[in-house]
Amino acid sequence: MSVRRSAATAWRVLAQLRRDPRTLAMILVVPPVLMLLLRYAFDSSALLFQHVAPILIAIFPFVLMFVITSVAMLRERTTGTLERLLSMPIAKLDLLVGYGLAFAAVAIVQVALVVAFVLGPLGVTIAGSVFVLALFAVLDALLGMALGLCLSALARTEFQAVQLLPAVVFPQLLVCGLFAPRAQMAGVLQGLADVFPLTYAVDGVTRAAASTGWTGSLRLDLAVVALCIPVALGLGALTLQRRTG
Repeated sequence: MSVRRSAATAWRVLAQLRRDPRTLAMILVVPPVLMLLLRYAFDSSALLFQHVAPILIAIFPFVLMFVITSVAMLRERTTGTLERLLSMPIAKLDLLVGYGLAFAAVAIVQVALVVAFVLGPLGVTIAGSVFVLALFAVLDALLGMALGLCLSALARTEFQAVQLLPAVVFPQLLVCGLFAPRAQMAGVLQGLADVFPLTYAVDGVTRAAASTGWTGSLRLDLAVVALCIPVALGLGALTLQRRTG
């Protein structure tokens, strides 16, 4: 892997994002707006919003990054950009790492805006460390990015790329513990949740918001989420195709 080529790819992706106000709005504006809507949706249940807000700080970036990166990589293939890039002396992993660096920078800004908005104007308070909560949220955004890049090879059109959302993300959302405690689920669903990375992401932000200490469980959640990112990028390098057809 070449650091210089990965950095050049990251700079190119950031330049493209700067010229795409709709995608920037999706990344930076939509999460705070969704949190605002939920705040008033739970207007009569402030304690419930206090509980789910830290979890959603991590889930919204995960979902948005998954959709945006899967569509972006598909567009690279369909427009021929990927074919031209791979005809040059650049490895597939260089390309994906460059994407990762670019979206990591965007994810930091995204999470900073969401955390500041939720803990500020929306009045959510947490007992744990804001830094640890933000760290988990950034890693969750990068996890969504890595999975989106990895699975974009399964799609041939942008519509098919969007269809990956209910196929890949929704099952993780349903069993991660957001809607119901995993201990109350059927045994097969508990086992399924244990292999989904989003489960550890949700557990991590929940623990980070509730405790100031670095417990063993919190370290495990952080390690699993962090490990899944390079694994997904590595798999994406193996499955990356130059074009859709």
